[in-house]
Amino acid sequence: MGEWTEFRPGDRAPNEGTYIEVGEADFHMGINNPKKVHLDKGARFPETSNHNRKWTRMK
Repeated sequence: MGEWTEFRPGDRAPNEGTYIEVGEADFHMGINNPKKVHLDKGARFPETSNHNRKWTRMK
């Protein structure tokens, strides 16, 4: 089993890195001005802009 790729607010970051909001229709239209955060390993994810979004690591 691999690592999760999407995280909810309050989850802990598995690795240090920059994470970005994804969700809703981001595959079709993209998200305007998505939040980006840099987290250390074990830090908790902050709230997203709305309840339909999650966090994923930027490539």
